[in-house]
Amino acid sequence: MSAPDLSIPSLFNVKGKIALVTGGGSGLGSMMAAALVQNGAKVYIASRKEKQLKEVSEALTKQGPGTCSYIIADLGSKAGCDALTAAFKAKETKLHILINNSGATWGAPFDEVPEKEGWDRVMSLNVKSIFYMTSNLSDLLEKDATAQDPGRVINISSVASISSVASESGLAGQGNGLWSYHTSKAAVNHLTATLASTLAKRYITVNAILPGVFPSKMTAYGMKHAKDVFVRAQPMGRVGAPSDIGGVMLFLVSPASAHVTSAMIAVDGGQLVTRGAFAKL
Repeated sequence: MSAPDLSIPSLFNVKGKIALVTGGGSGLGSMMAAALVQNGAKVYIASRKEKQLKEVSEALTKQGPGTCSYIIADLGSKAGCDALTAAFKAKETKLHILINNSGATWGAPFDEVPEKEGWDRVMSLNVKSIFYMTSNLSDLLEKDATAQDPGRVINISSVASISSVASESGLAGQGNGLWSYHTSKAAVNHLTATLASTLAKRYITVNAILPGVFPSKMTAYGMKHAKDVFVRAQPMGRVGAPSDIGGVMLFLVSPASAHVTSAMIAVDGGQLVTRGAFAKL
């Protein structure tokens, strides 16, 4: 009996896989798209801003060895999710990797949170879009899926999903809080588990990554005004880097994690367990 191939090139192979990354034009989305392209995947990124998408897709394709294309989309409604699904299905007949990364936040004083922008859009983009994108594309994810090589869904949550401190985080400014954001990301965790349960028999895994502080549009305010505070709050003395999110993502979409579903992995350098997330920032 020959020994199984447990080499890194085999365990973490994503060459030739087809992936869709929502919110892929910037921040964590572009970092994950880069990791996939650099390992030979065929990647589609989607968001609202064409200029940003075009720049990222061209740069990643030039770097290779995989390729990156883009689709303009606004996932703040079911209609927007349906439109992205239709556009993707017009290009591909199967999908191996879906990364639900699109998201929004809203900071405001406790008694001044607007309903439409502060709650409705945040919950729609952060939670509802994950359900509709996964549901809409489950047939394509299932097409090549087997027990040894399942279809993959990754939902991008946040360590905020576990923290009960939504105000004074440093991310939204003095006196503001992120109540809807924290709530939406907690919902993402539960949705991840229910989707994992629903899709397991179809050979599709669903896992979540819970990032801490990374350079992105969402953390831009805090990084600009209080970067030293964020760094001091990190047990390892730094915020997240592309290799941190890229490495965990590659694990969750590669043969190495074929038997892993409903996992929720914090990528925060230990801040959550040592300081109670953002409570002491």
